[in-house]
Amino acid sequence: MTMKASHAIWKDRFKGNLPEPIGSEIDQFETEMDLRKQGKLDEKVFAETRLRRGAYGQRYDNGQRHDGKKVQEFAYPSGRLTKGPHTLWDAPGMQRIKIPFGGLNAAQLEVLADLAEEYSDGIAHVTTRQDIQLHYIHIEDTPALMLRLAAVDITTREACGNSVRNVTACHLAGVCRDQSFDVTPYAKATAYFLLGHPDAQDFGRKVKIAFSGCDTNPCGLVRIHDIGCIARERDGQRGFEVWVGGGLGAVPYQAKLFNEFLPEAELLPLTQAISRVFGRLGEKKNRNTARLKFLVAKLGLDEFKRLVKEERAILTEDPRWTAYLPDVRNELETPRRPSGLVKIDSEEFRQWKAANVYEQRQSGYATVTIALPLGDITSDQLRVLADIARKYTNETVRLTVEQNIVLRWVSEADLANLHKELKASYLAAPVAETIFDPVSCPGTDTCKLGISSSRGLAGELRLRLVENSVTQDEAVRHLRIKISGCFNSCGQHHLADLGFYGVNRNKNGYATPHFQVVLGGQWANNAGSYGLAIGAVPSKRIPEAVDRITRRFVAERQAGEDFQAFIRRIGKAECKKMLDDLGTLPPHDQDPALYTDWHDPREYTLGDLGVGECAGEVVTPLEFQLTACEREAFEAQLALEVGDSAGAAKRAYEAMLNGAKALLAWRKAFFLPTPDGIVEGFRREFYDTEIFFDPFAGGKFAQFLFRAHDHANDSYTPESAHRLVEETQLFIEACHSCSLRLSTQTSVPA
Repeated sequence: MTMKASHAIWKDRFKGNLPEPIGSEIDQFETEMDLRKQGKLDEKVFAETRLRRGAYGQRYDNGQRHDGKKVQEFAYPSGRLTKGPHTLWDAPGMQRIKIPFGGLNAAQLEVLADLAEEYSDGIAHVTTRQDIQLHYIHIEDTPALMLRLAAVDITTREACGNSVRNVTACHLAGVCRDQSFDVTPYAKATAYFLLGHPDAQDFGRKVKIAFSGCDTNPCGLVRIHDIGCIARERDGQRGFEVWVGGGLGAVPYQAKLFNEFLPEAELLPLTQAISRVFGRLGEKKNRNTARLKFLVAKLGLDEFKRLVKEERAILTEDPRWTAYLPDVRNELETPRRPSGLVKIDSEEFRQWKAANVYEQRQSGYATVTIALPLGDITSDQLRVLADIARKYTNETVRLTVEQNIVLRWVSEADLANLHKELKASYLAAPVAETIFDPVSCPGTDTCKLGISSSRGLAGELRLRLVENSVTQDEAVRHLRIKISGCFNSCGQHHLADLGFYGVNRNKNGYATPHFQVVLGGQWANNAGSYGLAIGAVPSKRIPEAVDRITRRFVAERQAGEDFQAFIRRIGKAECKKMLDDLGTLPPHDQDPALYTDWHDPREYTLGDLGVGECAGEVVTPLEFQLTACEREAFEAQLALEVGDSAGAAKRAYEAMLNGAKALLAWRKAFFLPTPDGIVEGFRREFYDTEIFFDPFAGGKFAQFLFRAHDHANDSYTPESAHRLVEETQLFIEACHSCSLRLSTQTSVPA
């Protein structure tokens, strides 16, 4: 069946039921697909079009799928067979689906189940932004897929691209015991007000917005967002504490307090005014500095506030700003079944209840978390969940930012029976929000930016930690693990008790998957602080690193001391010392498994760089020098740890200079051995030639050096010094990657 025939069938079936302008927009998207296939639409223009519809390309290395099957032999559920060159039109991709505030009903769960089964591999993936992603989607199937979603009030519009992404909110909003009020209707109003809004279409990069009902709980994570809103009440009036300019990515920025109390009626006009300022003044050419956080940092908070205030004053009145407010205090959700008392019928049930059940503010009712391994749920499980949602609740289902699903308004009297039904479908793992439930981005499975297998590592840790006696300690049990396949923090590694992000290293002449170990992040208090990397460990040895850190925490913690306080007390230097020996690997032929990634059949190598004659590790002078730079960067982190912002900034800058100097010497390039000479030589030899450019980040990391050099004599605050240390680590990682790329392309200089 052709794309147009499939589209026509579903359009005819839903005729008259589709909200406008959804139907016409999908028609327009299909037309643009046709124009692109005919070569009448530029690829860059079409890329923005499809990304705004949530349609992504997907990664394949060595012609392999994530399960080892060759791409050329991959058959779509629709019957298509992937053949020939891997282009947008014949290789599977990914479809992202926006779920504002994570809210779903039974009919929507069933449609998602059907789409995953018919167009994908039978699995729906829950993301850290309360989205759903379907992988292995053929782009020609996307119009029909979008129509079927639209029929149950789900859109993929602006799921990606330079737009306002999915608006997230606490999954406990409305039932939370600590909330000021239910933020759900405000999140929903914001999502649909800005969806397609003309003032939210001219961004240089994405905008992320989140809502939280309270300060302390991390459900909303407002401080990592471009715009974050925390519920507040003042003199009987509802409003929000507003934060701006937050973000993770390669270098995280802490959000800044924009307004201590914004009346509820001003919420939508404020988001519109911020959008207009960002659209007008935000970076457009350099994507590496195009987020709102960079604009706030560039202008300064006071100037940014002044500009937004001016913009707000000239906005044309819009009835939508307040049209939803008369209804927000009405009960949005109601129970299906009468409340009751819980009955403990087994030890297994007791353990599940302790981990996965939250007692709501409404007496006799509970919210149940369904912990999904790696955020994945099958089509059959989605259908079971839809039936359960109808049976026990009024279809009150939400996705969480930890890649799980919750059922709200379950009568406590029904919990034992609900547990049995969930268990029958393998949905009752008693691990919700524990160390056994790690968060992971797609990593090298499907993401084009992936360096190391984040999902593979998460799956391995999930299995090993259950069998580890140290994790039975309550303080360890409730630690968070978050894993990203690269530096971009899609797995939110900066916020974890134990965070990891993928890097590579040359070990004995082989490119080898590693993870940087990140400690010091704070998940609580809406992502109160960010961690820093203390050193890279081979991927296959990360479980040993986790075991060492957690065992020492159990053995040496003081009474009442939590993990963050313990790490601060023993210090980063001692933490690094615990892991240093894990970085030394035996020769490849003695244990080749250590040079591969977790649960990934693909060969991890950038080419054999040559193995030396002795049994020891072959280490080039460049590797020694870059290792020394890593030490300097870590010393900068230690200075930061004791409050020496100036010393931290100085050491970080010197580490970057020495990294650039090492590359210049390795290439035998001429340069003057002064800071100006090193930077000038690096710019000439590596930046202007684009040799240093990362395949996906371009010259972003080189710009960290240039900026640090330009501001070498500036004074640094703890926050700006923290950011410089983060940038230094990424610059050194880029030096490692550059040397590996060059070593596979040319002979290594003597």
